[in-house]
Amino acid sequence: LGKPAAEEIQSQPGQLRETLSQNKNAKRAGGVTQPRMCEFSPVFLSLLLQDGYFSHRPKEKVRTDSNNENSVPKDFENVDNSNFAPRTQKQKHPPELAKKTPSRQKERLQRKLDSQDKGQGQSVLGKGPKEVPPPRDRAAGNSSRGKDASRHAHRKSGGGGSPETKSDQPPKCDISGKEAISALTRAKSKHCRQEIGETYCRHKLGLLMPEKVARFCPLEGKANKNVQWDEDSVEHVPANPVRIAFVLVVHGRASRQLQRMFKAIYHKDHFYYIHVDKRSNYLHRQVVQFARQYDNVRVTPWRMATIWGGASLLSTYLQSMRDLLEMTDWSWDFFINLSAADYPIRTNDQLVAFLSRYRDMNFLKSHGRDNARFIRKQGLDRLFLECDAHMWRLGDRQIPEGIAVDGGSDWFLLNRKFVEYVTFSTDDLVTKMKQFYSYTLLPAESFFHTVLENSPYCDTMVDNNLRITNWNRKLGCKCQYKHIVDWCGCSPNDFKPQDFHRFQQTARPTFFARKFEAVVNQEIIGQLDYYLYGNYPAGTPGLRSYWENVYDEPDGIHSLSDVVLTLYHSFTRLGLRRAESSLHTEGENSCRYYPMGHPASVHLYFLADRFQGFLIKHHVTNLAVSKLETLETWVMPKKVFKIASPPSDFGRLQFSEVGTDWDAKERLFRNFGGLLGPMDEPVGMQKWGKGPNVTVTVIWVDPVNVIAATYDILIESTAEFTHYKPPLNLPLRPGVWTVKILHHWVLVAETKFLVAPLTFSNRQPIKPDEALKLHSGPFRSAYMEQSFQSLNPVLSLPINPAQVEQARRNAASTGTALETWLDSLVSGTWTAMDICTVGPTSCPVMQTCSQTAWSSFSPDPKSELGAVKPDGRLR
Repeated sequence: LGKPAAEEIQSQPGQLRETLSQNKNAKRAGGVTQPRMCEFSPVFLSLLLQDGYFSHRPKEKVRTDSNNENSVPKDFENVDNSNFAPRTQKQKHPPELAKKTPSRQKERLQRKLDSQDKGQGQSVLGKGPKEVPPPRDRAAGNSSRGKDASRHAHRKSGGGGSPETKSDQPPKCDISGKEAISALTRAKSKHCRQEIGETYCRHKLGLLMPEKVARFCPLEGKANKNVQWDEDSVEHVPANPVRIAFVLVVHGRASRQLQRMFKAIYHKDHFYYIHVDKRSNYLHRQVVQFARQYDNVRVTPWRMATIWGGASLLSTYLQSMRDLLEMTDWSWDFFINLSAADYPIRTNDQLVAFLSRYRDMNFLKSHGRDNARFIRKQGLDRLFLECDAHMWRLGDRQIPEGIAVDGGSDWFLLNRKFVEYVTFSTDDLVTKMKQFYSYTLLPAESFFHTVLENSPYCDTMVDNNLRITNWNRKLGCKCQYKHIVDWCGCSPNDFKPQDFHRFQQTARPTFFARKFEAVVNQEIIGQLDYYLYGNYPAGTPGLRSYWENVYDEPDGIHSLSDVVLTLYHSFTRLGLRRAESSLHTEGENSCRYYPMGHPASVHLYFLADRFQGFLIKHHVTNLAVSKLETLETWVMPKKVFKIASPPSDFGRLQFSEVGTDWDAKERLFRNFGGLLGPMDEPVGMQKWGKGPNVTVTVIWVDPVNVIAATYDILIESTAEFTHYKPPLNLPLRPGVWTVKILHHWVLVAETKFLVAPLTFSNRQPIKPDEALKLHSGPFRSAYMEQSFQSLNPVLSLPINPAQVEQARRNAASTGTALETWLDSLVSGTWTAMDICTVGPTSCPVMQTCSQTAWSSFSPDPKSELGAVKPDGRLR
């Protein structure tokens, strides 16, 4: 990130230095250093047409993920956000497994080539005005109406979304900007490419962005009201307490964490308006279900895909504000936005007492640095467009004259007067700011600040959003959103128990904190909950347990990958074999079962913040009575990390693991359980203790002892984690792999991981030709261009011809033989811990899930929502 290429190469494992040196002008994996952009020539466009073009994320580059300054930029201001060239790197997957280029994209590129040949300067879109959708259709295309989303009918107005660009004839122009061409080349849908072309041309012709905006603030400079805070003083309930409209903008699948947070902030005197991301259907079903229980809770009847940094988040807030103002039966004084990753750190009574004292104020947190630096870092001087769930950067733009631009956090508390002004005002400031921020990255981090500071309400701003955010920029600023937005951004870290003291500070008023994630650490949420509302009674079940759904039957089987579907079925069979061996009585079949259909639901299960495995709910036929029953099976991964015996004198290595979806910010694999298939690209992670600088050798060995990769890693004295994804040729050979870690060629430790053979392809039983193609390993067992066969005798890893022949026969298996092979591999790396019944059963010794501590059907009082208590609360 801004470092010279040579310096980057020095930090890489030795095995890759030569490759990086030879390809220093190639795109660097991980999006850190990229080639200089140039305008596309007709020759280049013809090449795109010849080979076909499709978006492709290049492989990660080697990077040590440590706490020292070498793993992240010393100054995040220096991150190079200037270059988003089209990705022309071909996939290394075999051609038959790669995606084919959409013909429409070829046609569009051909039109671009033709127009350049003719020299007519026509639009790259090459379409008439009738085929370009107006901007208003964009908002409609990003929303979906829920059938039972709200019990309160209110008019759906367009005022909350992006303002309309009025033009009957969209202008055509020569699209020559390198960023716009890059966006056009990477965009997947025709609709999105049309929007990019239209937006670019309007901007180029000066028809899109306001040049000057009126300022209505009578003050010079920036107003900032000071508010007094004395946490120790128990304030009396005011005579006219404020009522709050909590707007929860949520996504994902953490329904139990959301319900726990909702339980903590609920009071009968306030109002709760919940927007669930358009892509989070499971969470939406859960929210609609619990919202029905309370008159002061409603769910938005519309939904948007609120991507990180997208303009849709601002549209969501503006539409929510309009909806709330049009609810005549809800009389509220303050608008507060929260996510499912927030949690209160003060009580509801304290919040009400404070806001009642300052009911005329607006609470927003500003950036606290000089404006020019903020504008550059935030990308406010760049034009962005959201479509295809991506924020495309299209070029530069000017900040409008006449106003002061400000920004900071997109979490705020706004009073009703200002919300009414932002929603209904048609003055020059509000109208033009809505236009400007419709094409802005992270607009919610700046729109309300800028409007407030230039409006007649400018003297009501308090530079404090009443929250604590857990920023750790060494870990959180890793450009982790580049697949969503053409920019490098940062994200806060999750709180841990050691952070609890920060919530008790009294330097400034704070009432909420973020972020919290129960799959990362639930203990800190429990600490806060008990601090605010006291401990649960002794013997309360489930307090240290956490369950999170990863699949639900209404999601549809299409939502699962072939890898997880294959393994979920195998887990089910593993559980039924356990039931037969431990519950079955000789001479009767009452506890013997036959699996039926696909799994009904799957949960992650954690106990004391440790991953315990998967809980699979599945339907079966009881062989004794031939009746359907529903069971839940708990499977747990076996321990696969092993220190060498006898142990070496090298003591820095603490743990090693292999998986996918490595989260460098929270330092864990988001693919819990490490479910891998032949076409996955695994990442090796090591955790280190402190000590002297050392170099270790990492060796990847496939199931038949073919050495797939070997490389060196320099471990600096302060490094805590390293991770690397070797560029292996696919498919990987199914079976149990081994990753060995050596110091001076002496084994320190090893870890194993399973690459599962697939029983499904496109959610259908796999065909023989597909199975053979996927399960035979790479061509000639060459995982990389370089062969490491000479290391086999050095490492005492003989290649057994009988083993190789068995692997060849396994690769050709299908049906029952394939399932038998898969189940033998799974049983070597996973254990069926227990099984229970969800409903009636003919097995007399089968336990009931609702009375089983580990089951997702067991009581979970900390997250369960019940009747409102006499004091108006749920907690």
